[in-house]
Amino acid sequence: MAMLQTVIAKAPEVFLLLSIALGTVLGKVRIKGFAIGGTASILLVSVILGQFGEFVIPGILKSILFGMFVFTIGYRSGPEFFASLNVRTLGQVALAVVIGGTGLIAVLATAYLLKLDAGTASGLAAGALTQSSVIGTASGALQELGLDAAALKTAQGNVAAGYAVTYITGYILVLVFVPYLAPRLMGVDLKAAAEKLEETLASGGEKQSGANLLYRKFQARSHQATKGAGQTVAEIEARIGRRSVVERILRKGEDVEPLPDTVLQLDDEVLVAGPTAAILHADTIVGPETDGEEIMRKVPGEAKEVLVENPDLHGLTLQQIVDRFGSELRGIFLRSLSRRGLDVPITPETRIYVGDVMTVVGHGRDMSRIVPMVGEALASGDRADIAYLAGGLAVGLAVGLLSIAVGSVPLTLGGGGGALVAGLVCGWLRSRKPIIGNIPPAAQQTLIDIGLGGFIAAIGLANGPAAVQAIQANGVALVFAGFFVTLVPMVIGTLFAHRVLKMNPVVICGALAGAMTVDAAVTGACEVAESQTPVLGVAVPYAVANVFLTMLGPIIVATLS
Repeated sequence: MAMLQTVIAKAPEVFLLLSIALGTVLGKVRIKGFAIGGTASILLVSVILGQFGEFVIPGILKSILFGMFVFTIGYRSGPEFFASLNVRTLGQVALAVVIGGTGLIAVLATAYLLKLDAGTASGLAAGALTQSSVIGTASGALQELGLDAAALKTAQGNVAAGYAVTYITGYILVLVFVPYLAPRLMGVDLKAAAEKLEETLASGGEKQSGANLLYRKFQARSHQATKGAGQTVAEIEARIGRRSVVERILRKGEDVEPLPDTVLQLDDEVLVAGPTAAILHADTIVGPETDGEEIMRKVPGEAKEVLVENPDLHGLTLQQIVDRFGSELRGIFLRSLSRRGLDVPITPETRIYVGDVMTVVGHGRDMSRIVPMVGEALASGDRADIAYLAGGLAVGLAVGLLSIAVGSVPLTLGGGGGALVAGLVCGWLRSRKPIIGNIPPAAQQTLIDIGLGGFIAAIGLANGPAAVQAIQANGVALVFAGFFVTLVPMVIGTLFAHRVLKMNPVVICGALAGAMTVDAAVTGACEVAESQTPVLGVAVPYAVANVFLTMLGPIIVATLS
C-alpha cells in the first residue's frame, strides 16, 4: 500500500493513462450488442481508482487535454457548422436548436424541483443529453466562481456524479427512441416510410437522368476508329451513353486533344472510359477493340476519397451539383458517398453537405480538375499542421479568459468554450484555404480520444470520493431526472419536426440521432428501416448540436449559481 501511495503522490499520470487504457477496452465490450462506450467507461474506471488515494492532477494538464478535445471538435464541425447557416438547411438547424433549448429548460426545471447545485445539474446535462464536452465547459465555469478548494472539489465531483449516473441511461434511451419510439410518435412505419422515400428519390432520378453519377464498375478500353471516323467526340460519347467519355486520341502516334468538336479520323486510336455496361458495345460505334498498350500507359485510372469542403455545395442535391459543374464532370464517376462513416444512398435528390466523403473514379487529368472544386483528396500519409493546432488552441484558451459580469455572476466562455470557438474558426479557415492548417481525420480522432479520455480520467481520479458521495446522496433521483431530461427534448423535437417543419419521418430519425450526437442511433434506424436513408438527416443537426450543447455548461452554472 505504501508503494501505491508513492505512485499516486509522485506519478499520478500512471493512473490517468491506466484509466484511459482500461476504460477504452471496457467501453468496447458488448453485451447483447450494446457497449457503453469509452467515455463513460473511462470515468467509471477513474472514479474507482480515485478511491485509493488523493490524486493531484495539475490544472494545466486538464486544461490542455480538454482544450485539444474541444478544439478538434470545433475544427471538425467548423466548415459544416458555418455552411449550415443558410436557408437550405434552416429546418434541420432549427430542430437541433429546439432539442438543445428544451434540454436546457428540462435541466433547469429539474434542478429547481430537486434543488440540485450547479455541478450536479451540469453533470445531468452532460449525461442525459449525451454530450460529454459539457463536463469540461461546466468545470471551467465553476472555477470562475471563486469557490474555495474544498467547495470546488465538491462541485466538480458532483459534475462527475451527475454524468456517471445519467449517461448510460441517456445513451440507451436515444438508441431506443430514434428507431422505435419516434416512428410510433409520428404514426409511421419506418421501413415503409424508407421504401417510400427511396421510391421518391428514384423517381426524381428517372426525370433527371443527367445526375446518374453512380457506377460500381469503371473501365477504359482502346478502339481503332473505323465506324466512328468522321464523327465528333461529342457524337461518339452521346451514342455510347451513360456518361462515357473519350479520354485520349492517338493519331499516327501523336496526341490529339479530345475536345467535344474534335473529329475522329480513320485509324485513330481512341481510349473510351466509362461504366462497363456502356462501353462493352463501343466497338459497334467506334470500331474494333485493340490492345491499347501505348494509349493506356499515360492515362492511369484513379479512385480517390474526396472530403467535401466547398461551402457553396452545402445542401445542394447531386442534380444541382451536376447542373452547376456541367462539362467539368466529364469523365468523373461517383462510386460511393459516406457521412460520418455511414453509407448514404445516391440519387439525383441526395443532398451533399460539407464533411461528406465522396469516392470518385476517373482518370488523372479529370480528377485533378474536379477534386479542388469539391474539396480535397484524403491521403493517409498527410501530417498534421502542429503550428496551426497549437496556435489556434492558444488563441482559444486566451479568448476563454474574457468574462462579462451578469449581476454578481461572471459569464465567460472559459477555456473550453474559447477553444471550441477557435476550433470552429480554424476549421472554417482551413476549408476556405486548404493549403493551411491540415489535420488529417486520423489525427483528429486521436486528439479527440486522448483529449476527452484524459480529461475525464483526470476528473474521475481527482474527484472520485466526492463523486461517490454525490451518487449515494442523489443517485436514485438523478436516474429519474435523467429519463426526464433525455426524453423531453426528443419528444418535443420529434413533434416539432413532424408537425411544424413537415420533415420526412425517415430524415427526422436521422436528425434526432444527430441532434443528440449518438452515431449508434443512426445505425439502429438504418437497421430498422432496412435502408440507409436515415443517414440523410444526420449531418447538419450533428454539427449544430456539437456547438450548442457544449455551450450549455457555462449557461447552467451561471443560472444556478
